[in-house]
Amino acid sequence: MLRSDARILTTHTGSLPRPAGLVSMLGSVSRGEAVDQPALDAAAQQAISDVVSAQLAAGVDVINNGEQSRVSFSTYVTQRMSGFGGAWTRRGHRDQNESPSIRRSRVVQLMSDVPTCVGPLSYDCLDLVEQECQQLLATVDSSYAKPQELFMTAASPGIVALTMANRYYGNHEEYVFALAGELRKEYEIIVRNGLTLQLDCPDLAMERHVSYQDEPLSAFRDVVALHVRAINYALSDIPRDRVRLHVCWGNSEGPHHYDVPLEDILDLLYDAKVGALVMEMANPRHAHEHRVYRDVPLPEGMLLVAGVIDTKTNYVEHPRLVADRLHQAVAAAGGDPTRVLAGTDCGFDTSAGSNRVEPGIVWLKLQAMREGADIASRELF
Repeated sequence: MLRSDARILTTHTGSLPRPAGLVSMLGSVSRGEAVDQPALDAAAQQAISDVVSAQLAAGVDVINNGEQSRVSFSTYVTQRMSGFGGAWTRRGHRDQNESPSIRRSRVVQLMSDVPTCVGPLSYDCLDLVEQECQQLLATVDSSYAKPQELFMTAASPGIVALTMANRYYGNHEEYVFALAGELRKEYEIIVRNGLTLQLDCPDLAMERHVSYQDEPLSAFRDVVALHVRAINYALSDIPRDRVRLHVCWGNSEGPHHYDVPLEDILDLLYDAKVGALVMEMANPRHAHEHRVYRDVPLPEGMLLVAGVIDTKTNYVEHPRLVADRLHQAVAAAGGDPTRVLAGTDCGFDTSAGSNRVEPGIVWLKLQAMREGADIASRELF
């Protein structure tokens, strides 16, 4: 994982807006409907080319494929792994359950129900992982500008387990470790292709107000510890400096007043054998939590990808505000600017068509991140 001694690098959390035609085709995929595969492949390739160019034009240093070919950041695994079937309805977020009118009607919902685990898991389509990696590498190789580094996102065992309910394994722990055993194959392919692996782990924070909204904090901490152990098992053959871990409280617009405080889980996050944490630090509910890292310092050598852009609002952050947030992040990282990257709180399009920020504004936000990082770099290096 790239660490800069000269300036603050910029990145983001993974998903970026997809074009409407591609969203429509991915909707068909998610519903199990017939789709013109060559047309889908061509649309995805064009979208990846466009999103690579747009990231580079916005000045993003560490880029990816925007998850353009995936239905969502987590349910994509059901198109690659066997053992899933049927359907169930996930519990809603506690804050949204109490205030249902806050749900945005403009957001496209590809799935109201999601599959469950109904049989032994097997990652049958590893060729799709290889194809996705090679597609990104080839696209970047053919581009005029070149990024500093490439990353690829992947769902964590815990978020898959809590999104696709267990109807087969004896208990939750058995299910999570079965997922870890299969998903590690995906993780290892990503790293073998020279890409930094980002694990998406909203289960380590968001699920406090979803799956565990009626449980005591101690029960949630127990499941976070279990999920981190599963992550470490899946990463056992991958150097920690090739992995960054994204933790969030859900990319939903709402009050978020039931979000678990960072100080209640941070010690458990530090147990993950990864080289960086990718954290929310910009939105109104979590912008103050840069202070928590001062009381519970980052482990030696761990980097912090600080969310300096809110992915749930169409406001474009002022570059000076971005720079100020980076100053706070550097203080949180012990005053060492080489341990900090600028990032976003979450993805902009975590499920195809779910973006709450207008696509054109996404790129303005990422440009503002670049400008703010340049200001902070001049002041901190």
